[in-house]
Amino acid sequence: MTATTPLWEVFIRPRNGLAHKHVGSLHAADEVMALQSARDVYTRRGEGNSIWVVPSAAITASDPDQTAENFEPTADKIYRHPTFYEIPEDVGHM
Repeated sequence: MTATTPLWEVFIRPRNGLAHKHVGSLHAADEVMALQSARDVYTRRGEGNSIWVVPSAAITASDPDQTAENFEPTADKIYRHPTFYEIPEDVGHM
């Protein structure tokens, strides 16, 4: 593979009802080859029933240096957490 061959991120869903999980990356010329390579590399033992391949260039990620800016503001909003609310006794177990 050359440096111009696109990099693809591979996501596998192990069973229906579960979320796809990132399992790795691979180089392939196009989406068809990326799917075939992902199947060959990441599902050799029947680990999944669905494969997603996404061009790495299409993924935008948050900057790790901005973790506090992106994620800390939620810590001071306790009303977003279920422990903020009291459940009446007549509701029973939820």
